[in-house]
Amino acid sequence: MRAAVRTTYGGPDVVRFEEVPDPVAGPGEIVVRVRATTVNRTDCAYRSGRPWINRVYCGLPRPRVQILGSEFAGVVTDVGEGASSYAIGDRVFGFVDGRPGAHAEQVVVGVDGLVARVPERWDLAEAAPGMEKAHYAQACARVSGARAGDRVLVHGATGAIGSALVQLLHSAGVGVTAVADRLPSQHAGLLGELGADRVVDLSAGGSLDELGGGFDAVVAATGHLSFGAARGLLRPGGTFISSELGRAGQHLALAAAAPVAGMLGRRRVRFPFPHADAAVAAHLARLMAEGGFRPVIDRTFAFAELQAAYAYVETGRKVGNVVVVMPE
Repeated sequence: MRAAVRTTYGGPDVVRFEEVPDPVAGPGEIVVRVRATTVNRTDCAYRSGRPWINRVYCGLPRPRVQILGSEFAGVVTDVGEGASSYAIGDRVFGFVDGRPGAHAEQVVVGVDGLVARVPERWDLAEAAPGMEKAHYAQACARVSGARAGDRVLVHGATGAIGSALVQLLHSAGVGVTAVADRLPSQHAGLLGELGADRVVDLSAGGSLDELGGGFDAVVAATGHLSFGAARGLLRPGGTFISSELGRAGQHLALAAAAPVAGMLGRRRVRFPFPHADAAVAAHLARLMAEGGFRPVIDRTFAFAELQAAYAYVETGRKVGNVVVVMPE
């Protein structure tokens, strides 16, 4: 099969196309013929090896896994022993991590992980970005503890995590204030359409100061807001969540103290460790089927344009997700 591989860390130019052996389904696995994939921040970090801590996980001095790509949508072509919940011909979408990925014509997927059937009437390219950032958004929603009637501020709301989180919270009856670092004119009404009750565009002169306080939770969906900056926005006992570790891992350290802070009624930090299992995948697929969640797609690239897709994601200008469509 044809795959995009890289054997060293670096920029988009380290990615090249090669013929590699077709994958085979093992016990509890299926093989999926990839019809669409995505390029996201996770892929870029694994490809570049930045920050350097990624290389501890991905391999030193060279990456262990050569085929990147964490999201996919496609058609099942082989079913391994113990994976009978799926059948050849099923349309599926999902997320793989830490193994040869979806920037290839085929990918092997464990059925107990983040994989689900594509809802009816959904195109495969539309479904492809429905799992990776959405399951991180689901983790943020879960650890926020937000319930119907609560107020949550989502900072970085036009990103893939943020745009998913706005929808997940709205579907749960939570009041959402969406803050964007920039809101391009062609997407001016996007966040309101996704369910935000209030939108603040920082690039157009909006400010966090105008929001006052009293939020039950503040989520830094792109990691560009610190606990110190968010503290005044939270009610006493409110929760701050970030998708990033923070400088010197401070968010992990603060999260370790969260139980004590909670008992004392103080503002606390929680880190959104995701649950990457079939139950989460089924939940997201159900929301998609019911109209409660639709991944936002910024641009679509052909597989041959994969380097360009990586370069665009790294500009930091994308709104939502970048999809890559495989050739027929």
